[in-house]
Amino acid sequence: MKKICVITGTRAEYGLLKPLIDKIYRIPAWELQLVVTGMHLSPEFGLTYGAIEEDGYPIKTKIEMLLSSDTSVGITKSMGVALIGFADCFAENKPDIVIILGDRYEMLVAAQAAMVAKIPIAHIHGGELTEGAMDEAIRHSITKMSHLHFTSTEEYRNRVIQLGEQPRSVYNVGALGVENIKTIKLLGKEELEKELDFRFSSRTLMVTYHPVTLENMTSKVQFKNLLDVIEERKDLSVIFTKANSDPDGRIINQMMDEFAADHRERCAVYTSLGQLRYFSALQFCAAVAGNSSSGILEAPSFGIPTVNIGDRQKGRVHGETVIDCGNDKRQIILALEKALSPEFKAGLSKAKNPYEGERTSDRILEIISKALRDGIDMKKRFYDIVVKQ
Repeated sequence: MKKICVITGTRAEYGLLKPLIDKIYRIPAWELQLVVTGMHLSPEFGLTYGAIEEDGYPIKTKIEMLLSSDTSVGITKSMGVALIGFADCFAENKPDIVIILGDRYEMLVAAQAAMVAKIPIAHIHGGELTEGAMDEAIRHSITKMSHLHFTSTEEYRNRVIQLGEQPRSVYNVGALGVENIKTIKLLGKEELEKELDFRFSSRTLMVTYHPVTLENMTSKVQFKNLLDVIEERKDLSVIFTKANSDPDGRIINQMMDEFAADHRERCAVYTSLGQLRYFSALQFCAAVAGNSSSGILEAPSFGIPTVNIGDRQKGRVHGETVIDCGNDKRQIILALEKALSPEFKAGLSKAKNPYEGERTSDRILEIISKALRDGIDMKKRFYDIVVKQ
């Protein structure tokens, strides 16, 4: 019996991992060890561990870590609390491998604890770039602690190899979120509107905005510019989804709450939609706006444009559906006008999503299964790229 530990700290991340979790849970020779932490256990962020229990997956361990602060000091202390929790978790559960997705600080702490405990790490979504966020450094740090790497594009695979990882341990499998879109049964418009208590229009925006964590105190000013544009565009209705527990995230969430309260006739805000409702809503939205990775990875599969604002996602591979713009009001206005124009939308019918893969979750599990069967060498060797003179 192999013990497969999967770690999740946010509802969005869980949504991406869910098909993988489900398949692991159904493999007779494997024991699923689901470790839940971070925002899942916070009342402020909806206590979303309940959704995991409703899905029928047993939670092996809950690791409390979030302090009631989104300052750099508060988050650093939260990481310290989490490190103690993961040390105890791994000592007690003794997993054969730990699966980590992405680049959040919760995952960095989990990777540190697993590394010291000599537990192999499988990392999903390595090699990507987000030049405006501290996630950039976290992601590459997790790569150096990991033993199996599952990237979402070939460019990202090459970057992981450039970081010194052995090519035989790096696999381009596509993005789990894109696979999920193809397999999930989405809600109909009438059912979704009833669940959300929100009516979609022909010009509904999905807005998700996170702090640019490598900048100091910019969240309020930058997000205010987007809200000013929405204020002036009376033809727009908006679904806001709240920011994560990053530094200054509470500022953005408070601004969303206040704006939606003042514009109840056309705006609604949600702490967490969950993957089903989020994807279901995207099919009825005219565009996505903000700085979330979902606008770049998943929204293109719905054939809708994304206005990607600022530097948080700067450097990511993206397709023709994504329009990059700066943070100032004029740039946002022009990008939004372009995204909603009939001419631009007409050209999206044949646009491809660069993150689409083949059998993404199945391939990940097949590779992990073979690695566990053959044995994973914990002594990593740096792969040097020979540059021709």
